Amino acid sequence: MNYLIAVLPDRTQAEAAYSDLEKAGLPTAQVNILGKGYKSADEFGFIDPNKQARKQTNRLLYWLIPFGFVAGYAFNYLTGIEIFPETTRFGNEIIAGILGAISGALGAGLVGRLVGSTVGSGDALPYRNRLNAGKYLIVVNGDENLTREATRILRQFEPENIQGYTDYTNS
Repeated sequence: MNYLIAVLPDRTQAEAAYSDLEKAGLPTAQVNILGKGYKSADEFGFIDPNKQARKQTNRLLYWLIPFGFVAGYAFNYLTGIEIFPETTRFGNEIIAGILGAISGALGAGLVGRLVGSTVGSGDALPYRNRLNAGKYLIVVNGDENLTREATRILRQFEPENIQGYTDYTNS
């Protein structure tokens, strides 16, 4: 499945582009307008960057909490640092392991949020930002010939950006 996404500055251009695509015989079921008064990014299915960030954070938590515990425990075991002098050596090692696990969780939260929200959503975030700025998107999905024809028509409207994508997940 191929996708073509064109960014247009206002509603009138988006409607005119949709009209021209319709006149050219492109199936209207495969042409969508996204923007105020039309489909939203969520309705269309653009990836939510916050959801990707949570997923990345959970993936990191799974590995970094146990690793942090082991690292904290091992560090205290090797150095013999007394965190609380009144506690036994084994107690200090356990406390160090717990502090290491907490550090791992903090690292997973920070890195997972940053990476998940900036990289994990791919191109969806810039398109969401354009929609939030009041721009309109024309999205055409179909085979290569359909998207090629749509590209030819949409170029007449001098879009701010026009980008094609291929989705291999259903192959």
